[in-house]
Amino acid sequence: MTADAVGGVWDYALELARGLALRGIRVTLAVMGPAPSPTQRAQATSVQGLDLRHGDFKLEWMEGAESDMAPAGDWLLDLADHVKPDVIHLNGYAHAALPWNKPVLVVGHSCVLSWWRAVHDAEAPTNWRPYADRVSAGLVAAGAVVAPTQAMLDALETHYGPIVNGKVIWNGRNSANWQARVEKEPSIISVGRIWDEAKNIRVLDGVAAELDWPVEVAGSWRSPNGGSTEDAPTANLRRLGQLGPEELADRYGRASIFALPARYEPFGLSILEAAMSGCALVLGDLPSLRELWTGAAVFVPPDEPATLSRELRRLIAEPDRLRGLATAARQRARGYGTERMVARYLDVYADLVDAPRPVTPHREIAAVPLGR
Repeated sequence: MTADAVGGVWDYALELARGLALRGIRVTLAVMGPAPSPTQRAQATSVQGLDLRHGDFKLEWMEGAESDMAPAGDWLLDLADHVKPDVIHLNGYAHAALPWNKPVLVVGHSCVLSWWRAVHDAEAPTNWRPYADRVSAGLVAAGAVVAPTQAMLDALETHYGPIVNGKVIWNGRNSANWQARVEKEPSIISVGRIWDEAKNIRVLDGVAAELDWPVEVAGSWRSPNGGSTEDAPTANLRRLGQLGPEELADRYGRASIFALPARYEPFGLSILEAAMSGCALVLGDLPSLRELWTGAAVFVPPDEPATLSRELRRLIAEPDRLRGLATAARQRARGYGTERMVARYLDVYADLVDAPRPVTPHREIAAVPLGR
């Protein structure tokens, strides 16, 4: 299984690997991009039998990734030759077109073209065309394609063409790790990659001064591409930095409201964690989030600060409604548990292993060689 240590894919991969381990399935986690932090390595060590490997290669969506595609592909193929897996599970796209001798699953957590459309309301610049070609070829080569929401699966088809064997499997979290306090504090929390424009933290900062409750934000301000928004002015937010799992769970458990006026969010593990922790949800009005949380969240247009401010102030002023929304979110979150996610992936793996092997080679990617 491939992964990265940049964002939610890391948490998703460990959650899935832990569930698979309980069923006697061994996972080799091939992490590319920035190396896992000491905290992340400790998390990985807690997963029984997990074989963690790191390859110092840029992720396919990073600037300058083209030169790393071929050596990363060789590294993955060599690793597969060594561990001899039954299934190749790629949390990325391009390397599905490598000459694997085992069935390949691609999971589409996000992509540059749909991100660009959501954040900039325009098509991605032409310099992203080689990336798009590699993604398209990987989707064609995969034995199956999974997305965490129908909205994300639809986005892949919109930008890269028809997907023959596409499935939706919701991401999951273990609710035992996320608990609400009996007495919530009068506070609002937001969690995510703060450097990512899609999270829209600037809008939240803009309205925080109008609220009677403090707004706390946890997450990284440093982009894996090397840039940082750490020095950018956010006068009205309490910056918590990047928190470890236990401290983050404590912060969720204390907060009354989780706010994320996102412009783009194919699933949102932080939203699920907050819901499991008894937070009322105020979210960007996106098809993916409506798919998951309709009836259990307040939705606001991402670029309407006045609406965001009004809805947050309304929840603060109406404690009964606040509690009702928190209860609804927590009940909805029960449907997004680890057990269900693992069972669905086991079904997909079984279908892949039983499927007839292709008799023709995978389609090549002309723009950049991916490996041997």
